[in-house]
Amino acid sequence: MGLFSIFSREIAIDLGTANTIIYYNDKDIVDEPSIVAMERNSGKIIAIGKRALMMHGKTHENIKTIRPLKDGVIADFQAAEYMLKGMIKMISTKRSLFPAALRMVICIPSGITEVEERAVRDSAEQAGAREVRLIHEPMAAAIGIGIDVLEPTGNMVVDIGGGTSEIAVIALGGIVSNKSIRTAGDDFSADIEEYMRKQHNIYIGERTTERVKVEVGAAMKELDNPPEDFAVHGRDLITGIPKEIIVNYAEIAESIDKSIAKIEMAIMNALEQTPPELSADILKTGIHLTGGGAMLRGLDKRISQKTKLPVHVADDPLKAVARGTAIALKNFDKYPFLIK
Repeated sequence: MGLFSIFSREIAIDLGTANTIIYYNDKDIVDEPSIVAMERNSGKIIAIGKRALMMHGKTHENIKTIRPLKDGVIADFQAAEYMLKGMIKMISTKRSLFPAALRMVICIPSGITEVEERAVRDSAEQAGAREVRLIHEPMAAAIGIGIDVLEPTGNMVVDIGGGTSEIAVIALGGIVSNKSIRTAGDDFSADIEEYMRKQHNIYIGERTTERVKVEVGAAMKELDNPPEDFAVHGRDLITGIPKEIIVNYAEIAESIDKSIAKIEMAIMNALEQTPPELSADILKTGIHLTGGGAMLRGLDKRISQKTKLPVHVADDPLKAVARGTAIALKNFDKYPFLIK
């Protein structure tokens, strides 16, 4: 903690398209879906996070749910500000005579534009931050899974989030080659939803799609330990009445095949841009998978077959970026050039 830590709070934020994770005092205090529920007439925020997600797809005309982030960047500035304020309040309920000054480190996609970066800073400042620093997601992910990013050794990190997939080769505390594509978990969900419509004539909502992805999501049609078939409930597109169908993992693997192929192509492009000395390192260290997409069954095996490289799925991949952001904040003197 910095000087005058009594009157300041240092928080690390993984501001994700699907989930926002906030670390405070080395603990993940907040882990909530990135969504808010708002009254249309008054503009009043009714709920954020899990409570807002429960309302998603079930609201009447006077309530709307908003996902402030799309493709890894802020799409709705005001909703993002409200969401950040609400989640920061979750850290502590204690009232103080002197409000604590907030020092934030927020991770951002490596392919972000200056305008999108400015939107992140402005949202954080409007939410009460006195000082805002930014760190690129693949660098945060590398630190979060225990890689010594300051060493002259090449490491490749692939972070598959909700809105973006970040592929980066890291050495000597910097990103040597990287590829940021807006194909990730949300695209898998869209692919599944479209498949259900075309193949089974059933319309399913966003929450149901997410459950299908978790329960029977797979990157390959042949798995060593396949999950059991899953019952999907939705609306029949022909009759309009509720309907149940049974799907298996092979169907889901087929539906998301094209999106995974795009991520594979981005990995191959990043490898092609990598200097030969670092390529030699990656042959030994392999590829590290982080983010929610890393938990997709068979993805590590599929990428390994494509690249002919060893692929490692990080422990607790969902929180790797947030954990790395928190470590960078705590060791500010060690990583001064990692944070903008």
